[in-house]
Amino acid sequence: MSTQTTEAIVGKKIQGTVVLMKKNVAEVADLGALVSDDIHELFRNRVSLQLVSAQNSDSAAANELKGKLGKKAFLENWIGTTTLLVANESAYKVTFDWDEDIGIPGAFLICNAHNNEFYLKSLTLEDVPGEGRMHFVCNSWIYPTTDNEKYRIFFINKTYLPNRTPLPLRKYREEELTNLRGDGKKELKERDRVYDYDYYNDLGEPAKSPRPILGGSTKYPYPRRGRTGRPRSEIDPKSESRIPLIKSLDIYVPRDEKFNHLKMSDFFAYAFKSIVHFIKPEIKALFKKNINEFNSLEDIMKLYGEGSSLSHSSLLDHIRENIPLETLKEILRTDGESHFNFPLPQVIKEDKSAWRTDEEFAREMLAGVNPVVICLLQEFPPTSKLDPKLYGDQSSSIDKSHIEKNLDGLSTEEALEQKRLFILDHHDHLMPCLRKINTTSTKTYASRTLLFLKDDETLKPLAIELSLPHPEEDQLGAISKVLTPAENDVEGSMWQLAKAYVSVNDAGYHQLISHWLHTHAVIEPFIIATNRQLSVLHPIHKLLYPHFRDTMTINALSRQALLNADGLFEATVFPAKYSMEMSSFLYKKWVFTDQALPEDLKKRGMAIDDLNSPHGVSLLIKDYPYAVDGLEIWSAIKMWVKDYCNFYYKSNEIIQEDVELQTWWKEVREEGHGDKKDESWWPKLHTCDELVNICTIIIWVASALHAAINFGQYPYAAYLPNRPTISRRFMPEKGTPEYDELLSNPEKVFLRTITSHLQTVIGMSLLEILSRHSSDEIYLGQRDTPEWTSDVETLEAFKKFGNKLAEIEEKIVERNNDKESKNRIGPVNMPYTLLYPTGEIGLIGKGIPNSISI
Repeated sequence: MSTQTTEAIVGKKIQGTVVLMKKNVAEVADLGALVSDDIHELFRNRVSLQLVSAQNSDSAAANELKGKLGKKAFLENWIGTTTLLVANESAYKVTFDWDEDIGIPGAFLICNAHNNEFYLKSLTLEDVPGEGRMHFVCNSWIYPTTDNEKYRIFFINKTYLPNRTPLPLRKYREEELTNLRGDGKKELKERDRVYDYDYYNDLGEPAKSPRPILGGSTKYPYPRRGRTGRPRSEIDPKSESRIPLIKSLDIYVPRDEKFNHLKMSDFFAYAFKSIVHFIKPEIKALFKKNINEFNSLEDIMKLYGEGSSLSHSSLLDHIRENIPLETLKEILRTDGESHFNFPLPQVIKEDKSAWRTDEEFAREMLAGVNPVVICLLQEFPPTSKLDPKLYGDQSSSIDKSHIEKNLDGLSTEEALEQKRLFILDHHDHLMPCLRKINTTSTKTYASRTLLFLKDDETLKPLAIELSLPHPEEDQLGAISKVLTPAENDVEGSMWQLAKAYVSVNDAGYHQLISHWLHTHAVIEPFIIATNRQLSVLHPIHKLLYPHFRDTMTINALSRQALLNADGLFEATVFPAKYSMEMSSFLYKKWVFTDQALPEDLKKRGMAIDDLNSPHGVSLLIKDYPYAVDGLEIWSAIKMWVKDYCNFYYKSNEIIQEDVELQTWWKEVREEGHGDKKDESWWPKLHTCDELVNICTIIIWVASALHAAINFGQYPYAAYLPNRPTISRRFMPEKGTPEYDELLSNPEKVFLRTITSHLQTVIGMSLLEILSRHSSDEIYLGQRDTPEWTSDVETLEAFKKFGNKLAEIEEKIVERNNDKESKNRIGPVNMPYTLLYPTGEIGLIGKGIPNSISI
């Protein structure tokens, strides 16, 4: 630097802008706590910042060669730029003295001497000598300074591999990661930012509703969840004590993982609390006392405000007589809509009866809410992989006589050879649990559903097999009955019931396995490991971080009210109190590499390798909406990840020498998914191709897979006859009063068999919450700030990714307008939009959020 230049910057001031959000008055006990911050500010500056050098280290031993610190600067006009009544962003000026010994800053320290925390969004510096404009992305709650946490550090929005981090920043980088790991001992409180692991040992209440501890055993393996450190139960020291449902929002997750104020307001508006705190004890009795059953399909339609409104029914009259109006508002709805008047689900908007057709029943296996189970039938009759020593003969009793009349002139052998036979198999995963499940109020079967691929690419159901364990013992095999399609008389009624049992199985598998286990639960260990082992400066942290937003919070709330003993899942899905036990059984079969969409499709026989295809595979069913759209999204994600990783990792050696990356991958396997750490299928992390595939799978599961599985729940399943979640009776047998009733009133028998009135209302309330996009949603191809990195090449690659997603949107619209693609619309006239990348607020059934945010 020339003498002239040096003289020019002596005494120079660097202007900065801090964007933050003061704690909302609604979040504190009283207004006085906030006012006290302003009073203190009158006498002393309470928020200080110090720049940290990225060029020069402090040689003093006490500072362990950390970067030199600049003079303290203070936020200006705290009182004048205040937002007391709304949680809104405010911009504050801060002025730093330029110090040549500091040089270019790489981080800053911030101390909060107020009584309350605030949310720090960013710091931007202008005209830094030798650098110009510099931006720091923060997005974190800053709590009052304590002896244990004297300051918080935030780094510049540049990306550094561990061994290429400027030396003055390395100790700060290591120190921050140490803080995030915690000591693994104390109970964690709101201000803690600790990421650690624990078992699912907080679902049951040992005194009245014990449940198995999931994780840490070969009998009940499970992914790890975030540690809270709450005291153990006095009755069972292996179980963690629970907090009351009314305090569900107090359950610990690292503070920066909690919903922001917009998400929280949306969450309350559609009322997690509305169906958690009161509906079971107070309303359940009223349903039982007055109206516990639907008498006709028209009764169900009244839930959507059609015909005579349920708000005028005797049920609501009785509720109003027994529960004060203000409490009722708290219980059921907080959005100003009429109680029980739910939005009309898309599946019945255009046609109220098309859901009953065999065509729609089959189409939803390809384009519905759970299109990830159907498989190619590899051999006939279907076989079982269950151990015959434990379960006897579980082979299918479906024979050629059941199906050949509907094979469009083909023999069974010809249909198999031409790959035109498919199966929705809910047999092997249910049979080991079924005897226990049927001791509850549930009465259901393990099922196999065979389908035929017609010339127009639609599927035709051929047969449904319903099986029960042998009444004497499991080793004697299954007792089965086979039903085939029929439209009229009692055979038609029994066929409708058979499809309902299949839908019950599929709905339960969807909610517990496809949705909860295969997205929510398996992703949480990746979130924890990423925050514990990858610095915010690390390129893979920057790549993955947006895909983890809100997931730990929604998972923690789910442990409180959905997955817990006597929780909403147990009340609304058929495995009842064995729900989580069943998901543990199926976690044994979970394979990380199979979560890649092409691998999943090949494993299910729905696709074959094809080097000439842009996605590397060809589909057996060309009109498979989930797979067609999904492969486009998968390939776009993979190309983005490849461009990103290739920029930072120019050779495989760099990956192998990246200490943080290798420790991260080791911890994911050995801690986060510790019950599967010995599995040989875990990929190595020695090459860039392996890194690209690992990150692509994580992003796919957290974004597109979850969107396809989650946001169609209300559109498809909020009309419970289409996707009942519980069956309460077995199939009527000839010579019984139930069979006679089926002859005289099949609709009544159907409704008495599937989900009850109360369960329907609870289930619809839950689906409405889960399926709704919030107002602050950030979709795939978007970021919460355009300055998330300063690397120009990376920003260009991300822009290319966004443009590719826009092209995919246009293609989806074109495909949905193609009359030849019958599976995209179906008899219900409902376009397949679940993998449309961008969405809107509400129950729109389209849009791929970056993360599992609900």
